[in-house]
Amino acid sequence: MADSLNERSPRSLLECMMLIRAFEEKNAELQAAGKAPGTCTSVGQEASAVGVVRALEARDLILTNHRSAGHLLARGADPGRMMAEIAGKRTGYCKGKSGTLHISASDLGVILTSTIVGGSLSLATGVGLSLSMQGGGAIVACFFGDGAACEGIFHESLNLAAVWKLPVLYVCENNQWQAFVHRRETMLTDRLSTRAQAYGMEGQSVDGNDVEAVFGAASRAIARIRETSQPFLLETYTYRLRGHFEPDDQSYVDPVELATWKAKDPIQTARTRLLEQRAVTEGDVDAMQARVQQRIDQAVAFAVDSPYPSAEEVATDVYA
Repeated sequence: MADSLNERSPRSLLECMMLIRAFEEKNAELQAAGKAPGTCTSVGQEASAVGVVRALEARDLILTNHRSAGHLLARGADPGRMMAEIAGKRTGYCKGKSGTLHISASDLGVILTSTIVGGSLSLATGVGLSLSMQGGGAIVACFFGDGAACEGIFHESLNLAAVWKLPVLYVCENNQWQAFVHRRETMLTDRLSTRAQAYGMEGQSVDGNDVEAVFGAASRAIARIRETSQPFLLETYTYRLRGHFEPDDQSYVDPVELATWKAKDPIQTARTRLLEQRAVTEGDVDAMQARVQQRIDQAVAFAVDSPYPSAEEVATDVYA
């Protein structure tokens, strides 16, 4: 984990985004072929995941939601173990018992993935209080979407964290869609970070499709939390390029809007910038893509070759 967290150069951020995209597209491909269960992807949101997670330190913790692959991979999770978990194999992070929507990886500090809307928000204050009592300056990053920001738990969590001065980085990945309902149908505000002031905390919105902008904003927010012991609300303004849950034909999406956001693809944006800055060559990008593809191929092979849990394990590592 430490090696991955120390890789914060623009080149490494780009390659990590490429890995996340390839992982999720392969997962969707396997699902379409009937070789994997359905999943919620975060295609189009890679800059948000990589920019925030790579700004964290090894001591920090993560609470995330059903679009968690990007957060896990940015944290240094093994794609093979993730594929195995999705496939229900015993070599997965949770021994095949969490599937794609509930992966936790305690050795990476990813203590919860919850498919319940707002589920991460409900635990953020408890984890934040624990870290505060332990001392040491660690924080917890809590990821949630704009849909969860419409839940009552959003108010309760931010209010309590502000009152108790808890070290929580609230990260709203505003991807414009709440399942099959557009954000404009459920809220009148365009930028959710404006709500921070009402709770007595700082907040900021950032271009969620610009990985370097996200990394910079997250780094400053994290430093501010450590300095003041106060929570912070960071909104990454991004877009979900695939449907809510695979398979999904996105028939409910305005094709003009989708095309507009596809033109803002975070991976292409980062790639173009680095090429223009001469920080990478086309050959460098091709080499990155080759490394990513090799890792994905190895991950799929690992998952396919891994065994399923035995019948004797059905009641282990679970609450009963």
